[in-house]
Amino acid sequence: MAHRTSPDEPNARQPPDTVRTDYTGAIYGSLLAASVVAGASTLGHYPRFELVVLLLCTGGVFWAAHVYADFVGDRLRHEAMTWREIRHVCAREWPIVQSAFLPAAAVATSPFLGLGLEGAAWLALGVAVAQQVSWASAAVIRVGASRGAVASVAAVNLVLGLIIVAAKVALQH
Repeated sequence: MAHRTSPDEPNARQPPDTVRTDYTGAIYGSLLAASVVAGASTLGHYPRFELVVLLLCTGGVFWAAHVYADFVGDRLRHEAMTWREIRHVCAREWPIVQSAFLPAAAVATSPFLGLGLEGAAWLALGVAVAQQVSWASAAVIRVGASRGAVASVAAVNLVLGLIIVAAKVALQH
């Protein structure tokens, strides 16, 4: 029987680019952004501005929570953390924040598209769900998954997005 290498060994065989690329935060952040848009049905005097701020702040808070949780978990294994490790964790979790950028941009630009507040919210929700499906599909394509696996992952993420859409519809009534 041939010797199996662990992922930590230098000559370990791994799918292409999986060491450097992790789509988890982007997928999670997209779901988070869609949830924020769906839940923010009534805002104050400046609803577009407030929704943009809400999207970006929520992404930032969840990013900080993930970074902190990683540090606490890592502290259980290590005595001290280096600045290099801290920067690495912050960068690895940054896609959570980045996933709020496109939905926030959709809200910010919606007046130029002639959309009212409701249209802006639907546009942002559509953007969030589309990027969620796209990031999930990109992740499985990147590791060389079959077309069937890509279609399955896209379908599951679309269903998750549609559940959020259904929640928004329910909140409106």
